[in-house]
Amino acid sequence: MTAASRNQRRARTGTITGYVLRLARESIPMVQPAFAEAMNVDLATVQGWETGRRPLANVKAGALLALKRRLPGLGAEQAVVRLLDAAMDADRIIDAALDPPARLEEHPLAGWVHDRQTAHMIAWAVNGAAPPAIGARQHSTRRGPVATAPYLPAGERDELLGHLRTMAEVALTHSAESKLLRRQALYLASYDRSASAPSWTAHTLHSRRGVLSQRGWTDHWAEARSIAAALARQGDPQPLRDFIERSMADDDTGEAANLNYWAYWLGAAPHTEPDDHFMEDRHLSGFDPVTLLRRLTQGMQEAPTFVDLYAHSLWALLVAQPWLLAADPATAAKLGKRATYALEAQELSSRSRRDLGTVQHLLIEQRT
Repeated sequence: MTAASRNQRRARTGTITGYVLRLARESIPMVQPAFAEAMNVDLATVQGWETGRRPLANVKAGALLALKRRLPGLGAEQAVVRLLDAAMDADRIIDAALDPPARLEEHPLAGWVHDRQTAHMIAWAVNGAAPPAIGARQHSTRRGPVATAPYLPAGERDELLGHLRTMAEVALTHSAESKLLRRQALYLASYDRSASAPSWTAHTLHSRRGVLSQRGWTDHWAEARSIAAALARQGDPQPLRDFIERSMADDDTGEAANLNYWAYWLGAAPHTEPDDHFMEDRHLSGFDPVTLLRRLTQGMQEAPTFVDLYAHSLWALLVAQPWLLAADPATAAKLGKRATYALEAQELSSRSRRDLGTVQHLLIEQRT
């Protein structure tokens, strides 16, 4: 690759962040010239930010912080503004795919544990699936065609997904420090909806069957969970059900690891984690349990693909901390309705049915 083509490709790595910024501006609502004036920059700068030609990640830290704090003051929706950091992380991952770092440890998927928001940003760019915080948001009326998602061009999308697969495979031959890169690359690759995706995922399962077959907590627990979740996303729920039985049920460390990871993934934990070791905390002290209850209850509706994992996780959380239902009666009421719907209308494992039955019993006890 020539230096010119590399620079050209780098100029597009602010695409997702720019799209989120545009949604934030439109939610005020404000047109580009007025927004440029409010931000004390020229119109070309705003246009560059929103198209990704001038990535927001390249803005000086102080100016970027000022911009993010100014947006809510102008009337931008907080739920959209909060997505800017995840969008910048997703753009960094795409940049690493189009222009790979020299060393694996420099890869953004090897440096820290990413959360659901970042994964949703990648899915948005790959297949157009809008994050729940965005939903079916209406766009401002304008002339000409309007992008409905921060889609990557087909060639870059294929290159990103191919890169993620390669990282998942290459990291196997490197040190233990590469396992975070391997796990996260493998999971993000599961957002691939192409015809070849199921066969690659099945091959990955076969190559890592030893990891999936281990019982209780092990050093490979997080990787096994990600593999099982990736297979569920591809339409095969059985490995995830087997993982719940083998690596979580009746194992206190495995149950704690699952709740700790859910809390981080769903935004109920306050700190960025450099690796997966935080999952081993059996005291469940690193997250807000009320927030986790709310997010898990919400997930029962938003992500039916993982209904068995949500059901067991809610059971484990409420058995460990039964006071939560009384602490948030509104969420308890929603949980009751969603548990009833899952039991009546969704395909569940026998364990999930038992778990949700226990949840319903706890809900009845809380009301009496």
